[in-house]
Amino acid sequence: MPASILVVEDEPAIQELIAINLEHAGHAVLRADNAEQAASLVREVLPDVVLLDWMLPGQSGIAFARRLREDDRTRDIPIIMLTARGTEADKVAGLESGADDYITKPFSPRELMARIKAVLRRRSPQLTDETVVIDGLKLDPVAHRISAGDTRLELGPTEFRLLHFLMTHPERVHSRTQLLDQVWGDHVFVEERTVDVHIRRLRLSLEVSGHDRLIQTVRGSGYRLAATA
Repeated sequence: MPASILVVEDEPAIQELIAINLEHAGHAVLRADNAEQAASLVREVLPDVVLLDWMLPGQSGIAFARRLREDDRTRDIPIIMLTARGTEADKVAGLESGADDYITKPFSPRELMARIKAVLRRRSPQLTDETVVIDGLKLDPVAHRISAGDTRLELGPTEFRLLHFLMTHPERVHSRTQLLDQVWGDHVFVEERTVDVHIRRLRLSLEVSGHDRLIQTVRGSGYRLAATA
Protein backbone atom coordinates (compact mmCIF):
# COMPACT_ATOMS: atom_id res chain seq x y z
CA MET A 1 0.00 0.00 0.00
CA PRO A 2 1.16 3.59 -0.57
CA ALA A 3 3.06 5.11 2.33
CA SER A 4 4.20 8.60 3.26
CA ILE A 5 8.01 8.60 3.22
CA LEU A 6 10.30 11.36 4.45
CA VAL A 7 13.65 11.47 2.65
CA VAL A 8 16.31 13.33 4.63
CA GLU A 9 19.28 13.63 2.26
CA ASP A 10 21.52 16.63 1.55
CA GLU A 11 22.88 15.38 -1.79
CA PRO A 12 20.39 16.73 -4.40
CA ALA A 13 21.09 14.02 -7.01
CA ILE A 14 20.64 11.18 -4.50
CA GLN A 15 17.54 12.79 -3.00
CA GLU A 16 16.00 13.20 -6.45
CA LEU A 17 16.78 9.61 -7.48
CA ILE A 18 15.24 8.21 -4.30
CA ALA A 19 12.17 10.44 -4.59
CA ILE A 20 11.53 9.51 -8.23
CA ASN A 21 11.69 5.80 -7.46
CA LEU A 22 9.43 6.13 -4.42
CA GLU A 23 6.86 8.16 -6.36
CA HIS A 24 6.98 5.64 -9.19
CA ALA A 25 6.11 2.95 -6.63
CA GLY A 26 3.09 5.02 -5.57
CA HIS A 27 4.44 6.48 -2.33
CA ALA A 28 3.98 10.08 -1.19
CA VAL A 29 7.39 11.70 -0.72
CA LEU A 30 8.43 14.44 1.69
CA ARG A 31 11.92 15.91 1.27
CA ALA A 32 14.36 17.57 3.64
CA ASP A 33 18.00 18.62 3.22
CA ASN A 34 18.83 18.60 6.93
CA ALA A 35 17.54 17.57 10.35
CA GLU A 36 15.86 20.90 11.15
CA GLN A 37 13.86 20.84 7.91
CA ALA A 38 12.93 17.24 8.65
CA ALA A 39 11.82 18.11 12.20
CA SER A 40 9.62 20.91 10.82
CA LEU A 41 7.97 18.53 8.34
CA VAL A 42 7.42 15.87 11.01
CA ARG A 43 5.66 18.43 13.20
CA GLU A 44 3.17 19.02 10.36
CA VAL A 45 2.76 15.49 8.97
CA LEU A 46 3.77 12.23 10.62
CA PRO A 47 5.45 10.08 7.93
CA ASP A 48 5.15 6.29 7.75
CA VAL A 49 8.89 5.83 7.14
CA VAL A 50 11.98 8.04 7.43
CA LEU A 51 14.94 7.49 5.08
CA LEU A 52 17.74 9.24 6.94
CA ASP A 53 21.22 10.08 5.70
CA TRP A 54 23.95 9.63 8.31
CA MET A 55 26.07 12.63 7.24
CA LEU A 56 23.91 15.75 7.29
CA PRO A 57 24.87 19.42 7.65
CA GLY A 58 24.21 20.59 11.19
CA GLN A 59 22.67 17.85 13.30
CA SER A 60 23.76 14.38 12.17
CA GLY A 61 21.39 11.63 11.09
CA ILE A 62 22.38 9.64 14.19
CA ALA A 63 21.42 12.53 16.48
CA PHE A 64 18.15 13.11 14.63
CA ALA A 65 17.25 9.40 14.88
CA ARG A 66 17.75 9.59 18.66
CA ARG A 67 15.59 12.71 18.72
CA LEU A 68 12.76 10.89 16.96
CA ARG A 69 13.00 7.93 19.32
CA GLU A 70 12.88 10.14 22.42
CA ASP A 71 9.57 11.74 21.40
CA ASP A 72 6.41 9.76 22.22
CA ARG A 73 4.78 11.00 19.01
CA THR A 74 7.57 9.83 16.69
CA ARG A 75 9.22 6.95 18.54
CA ASP A 76 7.49 4.24 16.48
CA ILE A 77 8.23 5.65 13.01
CA PRO A 78 10.40 3.15 11.06
CA ILE A 79 13.84 4.63 10.29
CA ILE A 80 16.19 3.38 7.58
CA MET A 81 19.69 4.85 7.80
CA LEU A 82 21.39 5.72 4.49
CA THR A 83 25.17 5.97 4.59
CA ALA A 84 28.45 5.41 2.78
CA ARG A 85 29.95 4.16 6.05
CA GLY A 86 29.81 0.39 5.92
CA THR A 87 31.94 -0.95 8.78
CA GLU A 88 30.40 -3.18 11.42
CA ALA A 89 31.00 -0.50 14.08
CA ASP A 90 29.11 2.05 11.96
CA LYS A 91 26.19 -0.31 11.47
CA VAL A 92 26.02 -1.00 15.20
CA ALA A 93 26.10 2.75 15.93
CA GLY A 94 23.27 3.35 13.44
CA LEU A 95 21.09 0.62 14.89
CA GLU A 96 21.80 1.66 18.47
CA SER A 97 20.66 5.19 17.64
CA GLY A 98 17.21 3.76 16.95
CA ALA A 99 17.34 2.93 13.24
CA ASP A 100 15.34 -0.13 12.17
CA ASP A 101 17.59 -0.88 9.20
CA TYR A 102 20.81 0.28 7.59
CA ILE A 103 21.58 0.47 3.87
CA THR A 104 25.02 1.30 2.48
CA LYS A 105 25.51 3.59 -0.52
CA PRO A 106 25.50 2.93 -3.38
CA PHE A 107 22.32 0.87 -3.31
CA SER A 108 19.81 -0.17 -5.95
CA PRO A 109 16.23 1.16 -5.95
CA ARG A 110 15.06 -2.44 -5.81
CA GLU A 111 17.00 -3.09 -2.61
CA LEU A 112 15.67 0.12 -1.06
CA MET A 113 12.07 -0.84 -1.87
CA ALA A 114 12.60 -4.27 -0.31
CA ARG A 115 13.99 -2.68 2.86
CA ILE A 116 11.06 -0.26 3.08
CA LYS A 117 8.58 -3.09 2.66
CA ALA A 118 10.35 -5.10 5.36
CA VAL A 119 10.32 -2.33 7.99
CA LEU A 120 6.67 -1.55 7.24
CA ARG A 121 5.82 -5.22 7.71
CA ARG A 122 7.53 -5.21 11.10
CA ARG A 123 6.57 -1.77 12.38
CA SER A 124 3.37 -0.87 10.49
CA PRO A 125 1.77 -4.03 9.09
CA GLN A 126 -1.45 -2.10 8.31
CA LEU A 127 0.50 -0.31 5.55
CA THR A 128 1.43 -3.49 3.69
CA ASP A 129 -0.54 -5.27 0.97
CA GLU A 130 -0.63 -8.62 2.79
CA THR A 131 -3.97 -10.34 3.37
CA VAL A 132 -4.84 -10.76 7.06
CA VAL A 133 -6.88 -13.69 8.42
CA ILE A 134 -8.09 -14.00 12.02
CA ASP A 135 -10.55 -16.65 13.20
CA GLY A 136 -11.98 -17.08 9.69
CA LEU A 137 -12.30 -13.35 9.07
CA LYS A 138 -10.29 -12.42 5.96
CA LEU A 139 -9.28 -8.90 4.98
CA ASP A 140 -7.66 -8.25 1.59
CA PRO A 141 -6.27 -4.67 1.52
CA VAL A 142 -5.50 -4.77 -2.23
CA ALA A 143 -8.97 -5.86 -3.36
CA HIS A 144 -10.51 -3.92 -0.45
CA ARG A 145 -12.62 -6.96 0.47
CA ILE A 146 -13.63 -8.55 3.74
CA SER A 147 -15.14 -12.01 3.94
CA ALA A 148 -16.02 -14.73 6.41
CA GLY A 149 -16.06 -18.03 4.58
CA ASP A 150 -18.33 -17.52 1.57
CA THR A 151 -19.96 -14.44 3.10
CA ARG A 152 -18.87 -11.06 1.79
CA LEU A 153 -19.02 -8.31 4.39
CA GLU A 154 -19.63 -4.67 3.49
CA LEU A 155 -17.79 -1.96 5.42
CA GLY A 156 -17.42 1.78 4.96
CA PRO A 157 -13.92 3.15 4.23
CA THR A 158 -13.27 4.28 7.81
CA GLU A 159 -14.50 1.00 9.29
CA PHE A 160 -12.30 -0.86 6.79
CA ARG A 161 -9.20 1.07 7.91
CA LEU A 162 -10.14 0.61 11.54
CA LEU A 163 -10.58 -3.15 11.14
CA HIS A 164 -7.35 -3.43 9.14
CA PHE A 165 -5.40 -1.70 11.89
CA LEU A 166 -6.96 -3.83 14.63
CA MET A 167 -6.43 -7.08 12.70
CA THR A 168 -2.76 -6.29 12.11
CA HIS A 169 -2.31 -5.56 15.84
CA PRO A 170 -4.37 -8.33 17.53
CA GLU A 171 -4.58 -8.73 21.30
CA ARG A 172 -3.27 -5.21 21.90
CA VAL A 173 -5.31 -2.58 23.68
CA HIS A 174 -5.50 0.74 21.83
CA SER A 175 -6.79 3.95 23.36
CA ARG A 176 -9.16 6.17 21.41
CA THR A 177 -6.33 8.67 20.90
CA GLN A 178 -4.07 5.97 19.45
CA LEU A 179 -6.80 4.80 17.10
CA LEU A 180 -7.44 8.37 15.95
CA ASP A 181 -3.75 8.84 15.16
CA GLN A 182 -3.37 5.49 13.39
CA VAL A 183 -6.67 5.33 11.48
CA TRP A 184 -7.75 8.94 10.98
CA GLY A 185 -4.22 10.31 10.80
CA ASP A 186 -1.97 12.53 12.84
CA HIS A 187 -3.08 16.18 13.00
CA VAL A 188 -6.69 15.26 12.15
CA PHE A 189 -8.73 16.88 14.89
CA VAL A 190 -11.93 14.97 15.64
CA GLU A 191 -13.49 14.07 18.96
CA GLU A 192 -12.44 10.83 20.65
CA ARG A 193 -16.08 9.72 20.78
CA THR A 194 -15.94 9.49 16.98
CA VAL A 195 -14.04 6.24 17.53
CA ASP A 196 -16.96 4.82 19.53
CA VAL A 197 -19.37 5.59 16.68
CA HIS A 198 -17.22 3.76 14.13
CA ILE A 199 -16.61 0.83 16.49
CA ARG A 200 -20.40 0.43 16.74
CA ARG A 201 -20.73 0.52 12.96
CA LEU A 202 -17.91 -2.00 12.62
CA ARG A 203 -19.56 -4.39 15.07
CA LEU A 204 -22.87 -4.11 13.23
CA SER A 205 -21.17 -5.02 9.94
CA LEU A 206 -19.48 -8.03 11.54
CA GLU A 207 -22.63 -9.32 13.27
CA VAL A 208 -23.74 -11.34 10.25
CA SER A 209 -20.75 -13.67 10.64
CA GLY A 210 -20.50 -13.50 14.43
CA HIS A 211 -17.13 -11.76 14.27
CA ASP A 212 -18.43 -8.71 16.11
CA ARG A 213 -17.32 -10.57 19.26
CA LEU A 214 -13.71 -10.09 18.17
CA ILE A 215 -13.98 -6.37 18.90
CA GLN A 216 -13.67 -6.02 22.66
CA THR A 217 -14.09 -2.95 24.84
CA VAL A 218 -11.45 -2.66 27.55
CA ARG A 219 -13.04 -0.54 30.26
CA GLY A 220 -11.12 2.66 30.94
CA SER A 221 -8.51 1.88 28.28
CA GLY A 222 -9.95 1.52 24.78
CA TYR A 223 -10.48 -1.34 22.36
CA ARG A 224 -8.84 -4.63 21.46
CA LEU A 225 -9.32 -7.17 18.68
CA ALA A 226 -9.17 -10.71 20.08
CA ALA A 227 -7.42 -13.47 18.14
CA THR A 228 -10.48 -15.71 18.52
CA ALA A 229 -14.15 -14.89 18.89
